[in-house]
Amino acid sequence: MKVQSIRVEQLRQFRQPLEIRDLGPGINLFVGPNESGKSTLVRAIRAAFFERYKSSSVEDLRPWGDSSAAPEVAIEFEWQGEYWKLNKRFLRQKRCDLQIGGRSCSGEEAEDQLSTLLGYEFAGSGASKPKHWGIPGLLWVEQGQGQEINDAVDSAEAHLQAALGGNVSELTSSVGDAVFERVREERSKLRTASTDKPTGELAKAIKHVAELESHHAELLDKVDSYRLQVDRLGDLLIAQKQDDSKPWLAFRADAKAAMQQLEAIKAMQSEQAREHRELQQNQESQRLYSESLQQGSQRQALLAERQRELSGATHSLADKQALEPSLLQRLQQAQSQSQAAGEQLRLARLQEQRCERQSALQLLKSALHDAEQKLEQAKSEAASLAQQRAQLAALVVEPAALKQLKVVAQELDRLQILQQTAATRLRYQFHDGQVAKLNGVAIEGASEQLLSVPGILEIEGVGRLEIYPGGTNLAVTAERQRQYEQERLALLDRLGAADLQQAEGNAVLAQRLEGEIGSLQKAIAQLAPDGIDALAQTVQSLRERAEHAQNQLDQMPSASDSVTTVDLAQEQLSVATERLSSLESALVDQRREVALLAQQVQHLSGECERLQREVDDPATRAREEQLLQQLGMLKLEQRRLEQSLEQRSQEIHAARPDILEQDIKRLESSADAAEHASRQRDREIQDLRVRLEVMGAEGLEEQSAEVQTTLQAARGRLDELERRADALSLLQRLLQEKRQELTQRLQAPLQKHLNHYLQLLFPQASLVVDEHLKPVQLARGSRGEAFHEALGALSFGAREQMGLISRLAYADMLQEAGKPTLIILDDALVHSDTQRLAQMKRVLFDAAQRHQILLFSCHPENWQDLGIRAREMAGLKAAGTE
Repeated sequence: MKVQSIRVEQLRQFRQPLEIRDLGPGINLFVGPNESGKSTLVRAIRAAFFERYKSSSVEDLRPWGDSSAAPEVAIEFEWQGEYWKLNKRFLRQKRCDLQIGGRSCSGEEAEDQLSTLLGYEFAGSGASKPKHWGIPGLLWVEQGQGQEINDAVDSAEAHLQAALGGNVSELTSSVGDAVFERVREERSKLRTASTDKPTGELAKAIKHVAELESHHAELLDKVDSYRLQVDRLGDLLIAQKQDDSKPWLAFRADAKAAMQQLEAIKAMQSEQAREHRELQQNQESQRLYSESLQQGSQRQALLAERQRELSGATHSLADKQALEPSLLQRLQQAQSQSQAAGEQLRLARLQEQRCERQSALQLLKSALHDAEQKLEQAKSEAASLAQQRAQLAALVVEPAALKQLKVVAQELDRLQILQQTAATRLRYQFHDGQVAKLNGVAIEGASEQLLSVPGILEIEGVGRLEIYPGGTNLAVTAERQRQYEQERLALLDRLGAADLQQAEGNAVLAQRLEGEIGSLQKAIAQLAPDGIDALAQTVQSLRERAEHAQNQLDQMPSASDSVTTVDLAQEQLSVATERLSSLESALVDQRREVALLAQQVQHLSGECERLQREVDDPATRAREEQLLQQLGMLKLEQRRLEQSLEQRSQEIHAARPDILEQDIKRLESSADAAEHASRQRDREIQDLRVRLEVMGAEGLEEQSAEVQTTLQAARGRLDELERRADALSLLQRLLQEKRQELTQRLQAPLQKHLNHYLQLLFPQASLVVDEHLKPVQLARGSRGEAFHEALGALSFGAREQMGLISRLAYADMLQEAGKPTLIILDDALVHSDTQRLAQMKRVLFDAAQRHQILLFSCHPENWQDLGIRAREMAGLKAAGTE
């Protein structure tokens, strides 16, 4: 089957006719972005075949918002050398026409003819569904459905089986399959078909054996526990016999003896602490006595030191007192020099003030002169300003009126030109003395008149001529000219000018005067920023200040050449003042040092007398001798205490009080533990005797023997059921393998085509199909080491690739059986990587040698090496609108 042309009109986005002609026998590639119409075109092809022309369930074909549209599809194709043409219209003016060679049919007859040819069915009511699509549903792949193949195979299974020349499913109705079904049924009573888990009687037997084993294990545990508890009771009774001697009492006696030893050691430690305190007190007393004795020696040395210091201070005081007369004489000279320098500075400052006031007076006179000049110039500029303002006030300047006057003058000129062009031109030339009248006005000689309105020319002796201008709208033009002339005169009167030139001259003059007035105002503002009156007041103020400064200068003493400068006088005064201050400070320092030395001499003298009295005192000497005797006795006592502490420390260390404390704790704990263990054994013996009496009454060993007998019988039954289940599984597998061999022989043509395409993608791989011709597994690798994967476990892209290869194999098989094939792929293989896509292109190109393929894609870059020219949807739509 080869489609030659497709034409759609008023279908979804194709409101205008879209026709695709000259379709090739192999791959026909259509490219365009999303929503460019590719899927719409595929939907149109499906609707043309799958949908009844009378169906009301195809509203999705109608262009949006166009309720009057009648979607129409026309398809021309060739099959077995015969020309077929289908034309179908939906929703409005519904019809279906089919032309086959020289024959024609229409309506449902035409639709049934097509469904028989292509192998599909129509829905009983409503829209067509995938279960009705048959062979086209298998070969026409919708967008995003390339990996879904099982439902499509179910719909087309009968046609595929017919193409194989036999029905694989008929195997299930044979006598052998009745046996297979019986075996499967019997096996299913023991094991599940899907997970091979035990079920039915086998599951019950397994559960019964597990329960018996658990119960038997519990009984054995109880028997073992009974025996262990009997052994434990015997051990406890032996230990109880040993407790009659009460060993914990011996532990407590040993602990008491250790505690008495520890108390004795603690008494020794208390005595040691007492002697240690006595030793510390002895050492402190020795330190105090030593310090008292050292004070006597220090007193002798301190007396000698203070006598030396007194001698030095006395000599220093005499030297300082001898310097005072010289300092007083030098201070008086400095005071006289400072007073003279101060007077000289006063005269210098008066001289400097006179110079400063003279300079200030000159500055005031200069400022006064400048201000007087500015005042005169400002008054002159003000007079000119008043004159210019008076001249400007005499002019009438209205920019709006002047602008309107220019517009009116331009319009009058235009009307004048229009009138001269359209008016009737009357030229005349009379003999001398000959007079005529035009509209009652005498004219003579030679001249020319323009008549825009009717006129009467009266010639004496000749008669009267009535002249009517032949131009159009001359009366209207004349009226407009009259109106503009009146407006011009009114504007001239308003502007106070005789004509436009004078009005423009007045405007230019006014603009010049305004500029001059602005300049004068700026000049006055620069000369007198605060006004002429303020400037006049400034001149008067400067004049008064200059007079006042002159009076002050006249009252000051005249200048003298003998007076030095202020800086020199200031420097001389600073030197004198600094020398005076230095001498005054020196005198104050000298007197302070004299006072301090006198005070020091007095203090040292008193301290020497005190120390001398203490050294010469008999009581002090007797106290020092007594201190020496006491110090000797303290040293003897110190040696005795140190020897006693050393001996007691050795005795305490040898007794190890820390170990004694541990022994006490250990022995007391041992006594408590032994006594507690004895009481605990008594309680445990009582509990064991009660439990053993109860367990002995239950007859555990007899119960265990009975359960073991029952368990052996249950295990025998379980082994029997498991052997039966294994035998049935083996028989089912053998029957399945035999049936698979037969199925493979019948599916050999399909398998051949599958392997043909698959080798281009996966060398040494094969696709396993079931009895319903559905691909179920992909086997990769050599026959001995093949790895099987369920198709559902493959990636999305791999499932899409397997789905396309299977469809191409079905197409080859159908073509060999003499069935028409057309392959439509809408955005197929979009999930394939670059390497896989390159291999799948080889698969498609090979299939295109036998089948026509309509390939639609929104990725034109992926198909550039397919060896065909792509048709762009935009170009097809543009051609349809021309």
